[in-house]
Amino acid sequence: MHFDTLAIQAAHQSDPTGAIIPPIHLSTKFERDAETYEPVGGHMYSRASNPNRDAFEKALAQLEGGAVGMAFGSGQAATMTLFQALRPGDHVIVPRQAYFSTPLLLEQVFHPWGLTYTRVEMSDLDAVQAAIHENTRVIWTETPSNPLLTMTDLLLISQMAHEAGAIVVCDNTWATPVLQRPLDLNCDVVMHSTTKYLGGHSDVLGGALVFKDPNHELALRVRQIQQLGGAVPSPFDCWLLLRGIKTLGVRVRAQQATAQALAEFLDGHPSVEKVYYPGLDSHPQRALVKQQMNGPGAMLSFGVKGGTAEALRVCGHLKLFIRATSLGGTESLIEHRATVEGIHTNAPDNLLRVSVGLEHAEDLIADLDQALKKI
Repeated sequence: MHFDTLAIQAAHQSDPTGAIIPPIHLSTKFERDAETYEPVGGHMYSRASNPNRDAFEKALAQLEGGAVGMAFGSGQAATMTLFQALRPGDHVIVPRQAYFSTPLLLEQVFHPWGLTYTRVEMSDLDAVQAAIHENTRVIWTETPSNPLLTMTDLLLISQMAHEAGAIVVCDNTWATPVLQRPLDLNCDVVMHSTTKYLGGHSDVLGGALVFKDPNHELALRVRQIQQLGGAVPSPFDCWLLLRGIKTLGVRVRAQQATAQALAEFLDGHPSVEKVYYPGLDSHPQRALVKQQMNGPGAMLSFGVKGGTAEALRVCGHLKLFIRATSLGGTESLIEHRATVEGIHTNAPDNLLRVSVGLEHAEDLIADLDQALKKI
């Protein structure tokens, strides 16, 4: 099936009442049979399982081509649970360019607990190979990267990891399964901040992991921690995420088309120093983008000519872009990444990160143009 058909079919739940849109199951507990004392509907307690969460987990697994999905209360809860499923003394490789809180979680929470990690430039395969140790259990990838949209060759990284007895986790939040399916590229686990494109409307917080092998030791351990720890989304959150899945393909492709137009406009603007977008021919890994993805996505970054002051001045003069930190919603957002990340940032001081929404491309271009003329 084409993705849009798959999304509708995967997100649809049959209901005994015949309702096309399923109800939200708010009950925290479920009845047992009088004779067998088994749960009547397969559920016992909502921390362990819930009809809405089960439906969302199954739908996302289908979209990513995986065997089992697991939903969490946030993207960071999903990341944290995967790291927690490892053992003290295990080693993780993470990219230098990554969602800011991922290495922060390793440094502040798991390194004191006994997990070791190495940060590398994931586009440098020799550096990745050199960082693999005997105790390396996970290579964590994020592609395209945040915020410079660097690509990671998932096929080659997966080959290197598997030869060393490690697994590959791919943060696929920016690409979504519309544009990239890491499990088809030999990765073992896909991570999502479902807050972003999967929810799609900036009104639900969530995260998820999708495993290729449901019986892998790590998958079983993650499920155990999910059920025991209870860092799970509410039934309403899962209901909203299922709703978001239905329009995922349509939204992402429309946002991507606008992002391409914005990137091309910015690429020729006299006040712009550099544009970071995988859809431009000038992107240094354009061949890998075409090989690995179905499209370049709806995120872009650009550096204005100048520094922090000039970048913040552009933000201040924008009228349609909202100055906020997140991505994947219907509204276009812009942020000065270095300010958001603070003193530990690796982002250039003139860099602005853009999440392209569903506004008309011409209006967004006009807004950027008038703001850039004021620096």
